[in-house]
Amino acid sequence: MSAEPTAVPSNWNVPNALTTLRIVMVPFFGWALLVDDGTSVLWRTVAWLLFVLAMVTDKVDGDIARSKNLVTDFGKIADPIADKALTGMAFVGLSVIGELWWWVTALVLLREWGITLLRLWVIRYGVMAAGSGGKLKTVLQTVALGLFVLPLRLFEHPWGDIGTGVWWFAVLVMAAAVALTVVTGADYVVKALAVRRTGRADEPPQ
Repeated sequence: MSAEPTAVPSNWNVPNALTTLRIVMVPFFGWALLVDDGTSVLWRTVAWLLFVLAMVTDKVDGDIARSKNLVTDFGKIADPIADKALTGMAFVGLSVIGELWWWVTALVLLREWGITLLRLWVIRYGVMAAGSGGKLKTVLQTVALGLFVLPLRLFEHPWGDIGTGVWWFAVLVMAAAVALTVVTGADYVVKALAVRRTGRADEPPQ
């Protein structure tokens, strides 16, 4: 007897709906962050709530997709796009309002999109899985961005000193994230060259 074909999950499912919602949230998050050039405590707090909600949906949709066997081609493409759109908007928006140095934003975005293009360059020879360093980098980036989005330096006395202290903690977390961004980026380049070299060597002669 031949084995029954595995059912392909429909794209119309909860994880994909959450991923789509996260993409839709990006412009609203960006708008809330940029209201009054980032000087509004209310709208910065709204932006933070949207950022946290988006991060929660990212965790939830992945868990549901894996546990319920609802992983789809749409999800594989849309999920990383949603993540990069949200974090990219956060980096650029924070630099626009003066909360984050532009060189940090440029370095991180160059690495993120560069690695994406690198994956596409070697995809015919193999898939480069995310390493533990890359995952830790993502966690540190998310924590730092969430703290920077909060109006920490806009708090009035007596909360001002606490806000400033937390802001400096965010700076340290972002510094660690940037360091990992550089290190893991270089590691990906080495792995990509190795994958391509091995793949080309295994190709039959023309």
